[in-house]
Amino acid sequence: RTLVVARHGQSGRISCIFQAATLCCCSAFGGGRLGSCHCARSEAGHEVWAVDGWRAHIEAICANGLRLEGASGNRTVKSIEAVSDVRVAGKCDLYGVATKAYHAEQAATAVGSVVGAEGEVVTIQNGVGGADGVSRRLGTDRVLVGVADGFGASVIELGHVHHAAFNLVRIGAIGGGISNRVERMVEIWASAGFRAKACADMNRLIWEKLVCNVTFSGPCAVYGNTLGELMAEPPAWETARGSACEAHEVGLAKGVDFSFDDPVEYATRFGLRMPGARPSMLLDHLAHRRSEIDALSGMVVGFGRKHGVATPNNEFILAAVRKIEENFESRA
Repeated sequence: RTLVVARHGQSGRISCIFQAATLCCCSAFGGGRLGSCHCARSEAGHEVWAVDGWRAHIEAICANGLRLEGASGNRTVKSIEAVSDVRVAGKCDLYGVATKAYHAEQAATAVGSVVGAEGEVVTIQNGVGGADGVSRRLGTDRVLVGVADGFGASVIELGHVHHAAFNLVRIGAIGGGISNRVERMVEIWASAGFRAKACADMNRLIWEKLVCNVTFSGPCAVYGNTLGELMAEPPAWETARGSACEAHEVGLAKGVDFSFDDPVEYATRFGLRMPGARPSMLLDHLAHRRSEIDALSGMVVGFGRKHGVATPNNEFILAAVRKIEENFESRA
């Protein structure tokens, strides 16, 4: 089917789900790895706006287009409108909030200043709590949650992103269930070239991803490893495996209905899919940026205390990452 660009307010604006939307991907206030890849993959048949507080990155995209290489192919996309203020983009059909967890609520506030009555918001963050912050600002009726599976990307230089892997994005409602609204968002995502799937239990997916995140993100940042290197280093891998088990046990205490019983096997399968990848937390540390550790190991530790579950491995990683980041601040 032919995709037709349809601006908000013009005739045919998603009157049929096979027509294109005006998309606004807010990767603002962060490095823009996820947001940049979403924008570059979404440009065919859609009007795409990239919003990011990283002005130098935005200026490079405006001047030369967004260069993408890796899993999505090698090309330069010049049809993206790149701005630093979401108000310039104005009313769009779909807003994707692909920020760090600690910036999600701030980004949602910005989106709330422009989103129209029919605008949809899909928020995609690592860890636990990002979607809650977005829904506090915009309301649960407006917000859908996305969970990216097997995603890996890095910014090579301004306006140039390497896309290591992207398996699947699952989309669902915060309260669960699959509605026509969820299905429509999946169709829009799929029309832009993504493998997308509706999910009835997003809380389970968030916690299953958290198991993988705490296995690799913090430990790789602390030990300076890729996923494969971490798994090949016995002491470091022991800490990582322990972190996975603790996250699984805490999730069970919270009533999460996991699809697996062995968290180590689950996380190992995940790691073996992209052993050469460097988690975003390691990339943040290499750039001396603050990470999302509080939304990952921090959440496991916090909920563990609430439910009486011991989390020594996550406590160690949390403390180690915070100490590393204190050094970043002292050098600033």
